[in-house]
Amino acid sequence: MAGRPILLRGGTVLTMDDAHTIVDNGDVLIVDDRIAAVGPALDVPENTQVVDASGGIVMPGMIDTHRHMWQTAMRAYGADWTLTQYFVWYYLEHGKTFRPEDIHAGNLTSAWESLEAGVTTTVDWSHGLQSVDHAEAAADALRAVPGRFVLAYGNIQAGPWEWTADPAVRSFLERMRDDSQLGLQLAFDVTGDPAFPERAAFEVARELGLGVTTHAGVWGATNDNGIKLMHENEFMTPQNIYVHAATLTTDSYQRIAATGGSISVSTESEQSAGQGYPPTWQVRRHNIPVSLSMDTSVWWSGDLFSSMRTTLGADRAREHLEAHMKGATVTHSHLRAEHVVDWATRGGAKALGRDDLGSLEPGKKADVILIKNDSSPVSFPLINPYGQVAFQSQRGDVHTVIVDGRVVKYDHQLVGCDLTAIRREVESTVEYLREALGEEAWRSGMNPELPEGEVLDNPYQYTDYKSDSTREARGTIFGER
Repeated sequence: MAGRPILLRGGTVLTMDDAHTIVDNGDVLIVDDRIAAVGPALDVPENTQVVDASGGIVMPGMIDTHRHMWQTAMRAYGADWTLTQYFVWYYLEHGKTFRPEDIHAGNLTSAWESLEAGVTTTVDWSHGLQSVDHAEAAADALRAVPGRFVLAYGNIQAGPWEWTADPAVRSFLERMRDDSQLGLQLAFDVTGDPAFPERAAFEVARELGLGVTTHAGVWGATNDNGIKLMHENEFMTPQNIYVHAATLTTDSYQRIAATGGSISVSTESEQSAGQGYPPTWQVRRHNIPVSLSMDTSVWWSGDLFSSMRTTLGADRAREHLEAHMKGATVTHSHLRAEHVVDWATRGGAKALGRDDLGSLEPGKKADVILIKNDSSPVSFPLINPYGQVAFQSQRGDVHTVIVDGRVVKYDHQLVGCDLTAIRREVESTVEYLREALGEEAWRSGMNPELPEGEVLDNPYQYTDYKSDSTREARGTIFGER
């Protein structure tokens, strides 16, 4: 199909434009790297490659704004972890064990996993970059995969004011700004220390013109104090992405709304690990832009179908439970399937400042997916396309994935992906980690004992600052005092 126009013919087209226009029995024409036309029965150039989309859904490629891709070689290892156990394993005990080649293996696997599930843009929240060699390995892996990726540079083993001051890191970041294949962000958290040592890292981001993605409102780790410091020091910008934002108060949500930032909701993570209850009703109340993310495959699935489904479930469960506590009944759901499909597409594009992504409109980048599975009885009848995407579809139903006008998955098979070679690379990393840790530590790590003492109070071992306010009791289980 290389170099030829592509037509997806006769599908239900979710354009995700401003009006959320749906085109029944519609076509999407792609010429070069752009969407050329959307509509019924389009005329097409000669030599056009036609993909039969009948009975399927054509929609924009999905966008994940927060995924720790470097951890993917350990897929499902931490299925029964808590957030504390995650912190202990990566931040304290074994995160330093990862070599550059292990970062490469995780990123390579995760990048292909994204495309296989119809996620055409993924933010690599890469906080395992202990050295520039690790960073080069992360970037090389992403460049080797024909998707769209943003490298969010971070290092959990050092304070952000330390690694952003490293001349080698600064040189890498300056080179990356000119990289035509990869986007770039800085990834670090703000502990709430009144001294605000993270100021230096924000200043680097400002100097380089980079957005900052930060885990905000995470139980036991970050809270309103960090948001207040960012705001009072004028480091809250529309480029900032606040991940989780699950234990914040109204004051913090208002600050985020006023400065144009967005929130990345990782519902599977927040429900399972304990960052706080997914804050979707809070962000809607304050009209804060929302995107979705999967966090890490060490625990959870790496696709946004799961994210959409669990987000709807969590929001509706909260709404019902709060009503029941008052003796009331919810008769209409406020959060709809259409909303989460928007968050998985347009929401991610807005968060990344990519006006050329997130919807199917002429002139926009051709990041397009076709959901169609003629072998599945779940694929019909197609009555409510938003409901079909959010509740009925899964990664195996993704028939075709196109990124930048290039077909990277067709007829349910990835194109140009050497899974055998990737498997060997991942198995080498697993073998190395098991040997480095020792078999007893490797096995016990899957179900570790609860740690004791100060580990619980401060997961950021590069600072002595601790705050009881990250664990203040709330008036309800949903985050308000």
